Amino acid sequence: MNQIITIAREFGSGGREFGRRLAEELGYEYYDKEIITEIAKKTELSENYIQQIIEKKPHRLFPITVGQSFAYAGEYGNDLLIKVFNAQCEILKDLAEKSNCVIVGRCADYILSDYHPFKIFVYSSFDSKVKRCVSRNSDNLSESVIKKSIKRIDKDRSKYYEFYTGNKWGVKENYDLCLNTTNVDIKKLVEIVAQLFK
Repeated sequence: MNQIITIAREFGSGGREFGRRLAEELGYEYYDKEIITEIAKKTELSENYIQQIIEKKPHRLFPITVGQSFAYAGEYGNDLLIKVFNAQCEILKDLAEKSNCVIVGRCADYILSDYHPFKIFVYSSFDSKVKRCVSRNSDNLSESVIKKSIKRIDKDRSKYYEFYTGNKWGVKENYDLCLNTTNVDIKKLVEIVAQLFK
C-alpha cells in the first residue's frame, strides 16, 4: 500500500508550504489545488464554483455556474454539493492508489481512512498567522481585513469538515501529528518530520 500523508491546516499556519516541501523532500506526489481541476472535469462544474464550496457548505440558494451558464438553485444546488463531494472522494482514492503522496485539505484524512494515511494538522498562534499573511499580502489588504479573513476561513474550514465527516476539525485526537508552526522555520521543520518517513 502506498504511503499517504494528509495535511489539514489553519489558514496562515504555513500548512500548504509544509505539505509541498515535505512532498519534495520525500519525492512524493503533491496534491492540492489540482484536485479542484479534476473535480471540475468530473462534474462539469466551473472551478470557480468548486473553489467556493470546497471548504464550506454554501447556502442552498448560492448561485451555481455549470460550465459558463447559470444553473438552478435550491434542491438542485444541494444535489450538486453532494456530486462535488462524491467526485472529490473518487479522485482522492484514485490518487492514493497511484503512488506515495501528500494531500492538503479536502477532508482527505477522513475520505482516505481505509488507506491508513498519516494525518498531520498544522496550526500556529493567531499573531503568527497574521504575520505570515501580512508578509505574503500581494493585494495590499489592511491588517484588520487579514485578521477577519483568517477567522472566517478557519471557521469555514471547520464547518465544512464537520458537515461532511461528523468529526471535529483540528482536534488533536483525530491526527497522528500536530505541528505548531509559531516562530518555526518551515523548511527546517520539514527536514525533521521527513525523517519519520525515511
